[in-house]
Amino acid sequence: MKILGLAKLTLLDYPTKLAATVFLGGCNMRCPFCHNPRLVFMEEEELSEEYVLKFLKSRVGILEGVCITGGEPLINHDIDSFIKKIKDMGFSVKLDTNGSFPDMLESLISRGLLDYVAMDIKNCPEKYPLTVGKPSFDVSPVLRSVEILKRQEVPFEFRTTTLKEFHTEEDFIKIGKWLEGSPKYFIQPFKDSGDLIGISEMSGYETSVLEHFQQILTPYFEQVAIRG
Repeated sequence: MKILGLAKLTLLDYPTKLAATVFLGGCNMRCPFCHNPRLVFMEEEELSEEYVLKFLKSRVGILEGVCITGGEPLINHDIDSFIKKIKDMGFSVKLDTNGSFPDMLESLISRGLLDYVAMDIKNCPEKYPLTVGKPSFDVSPVLRSVEILKRQEVPFEFRTTTLKEFHTEEDFIKIGKWLEGSPKYFIQPFKDSGDLIGISEMSGYETSVLEHFQQILTPYFEQVAIRG
């Protein structure tokens, strides 16, 4: 498992929790708009598990939770033992995932190792290969992860980063129908970090357009909001 970053305090990454964020390296997707290429390609300096766990132990009683993000955290097959060590300290654990590893997701949920899951929805299913930068991408694991979360065995949210180059009104209608009945869906505006995987310039939608997408999606979810 490659630990490539540690944010020692966050008020944003874990809803309602004072938390730390652990960044794991590696990802099976190559989304052109990804703003963390150094995590995806594992170019950051590696931190030891011992260092991270020692820090977390020093924050017991101060922090409430730990957000595990990436890259794609579940590409790391030994992540379960790492999460268990965090849980054994008494922290709540939030996982950020792209949904590509449903077996691991289901195992972590069934073992009580996750307290919250945020799953990125890249686009409507038929546009996944284009959006994730892999023409032969198999979306079926993502579909299965959605169904696992919709059982509501753990609190969760779906979220989509929106770009003019990839998302249309029709796409959001399809997303709404696909995820219908889920509790939370967040629309996230694209912001160019200046360090993207893709070499082409990309652009986000104006707030008025995002609000229009929000209106389209509202009938399908308990809560729809624009985040960021």
